[in-house]
Amino acid sequence: MPAVPVDQSEHRSGALLDHLARRIRLRAESVLAPLGLRPRHLVALTVLRAEGGISQQALAGRLEMDGTNVVGLLNELEAAHLVERRRSPADRRRHVVELTETGTKRLSEAECALATAEEEVLGALDADQRETLYELLRKAAAGPPISCSEALRDERGDTSA
Repeated sequence: MPAVPVDQSEHRSGALLDHLARRIRLRAESVLAPLGLRPRHLVALTVLRAEGGISQQALAGRLEMDGTNVVGLLNELEAAHLVERRRSPADRRRHVVELTETGTKRLSEAECALATAEEEVLGALDADQRETLYELLRKAAAGPPISCSEALRDERGDTSA
């Protein structure tokens, strides 16, 4: 079946979104690195701030990560004194994870750094345009969620389940 030609007069957003995502990602990584953080750390810290004390298993579910990977992530965050794991008083088999005071402070610093990075990347847009962009992206992202492991597999070209 021959390929259907694409109307060149139509605007296609995919390549622009990919370019913008790469610029944001690179800036985010560069502003998080001096804080000793990576984007995956930031996501975990943000979830912990929102959830308060949460079981390690529940955190794995919220992050859509394998439990083994969450242990590694928490080991890194705990070594930096950003989170604390302790046995649940209700069920000694479970660990509860909480953000430390240092973790709360580092998360705030990271959010300020990321706001600066976003300002650099989206500087051509005024506040109303940024709000519109945010709302449109939020609406577009409301499709079926993709797990982190699926996204990583796709990014690496891994087709194994």
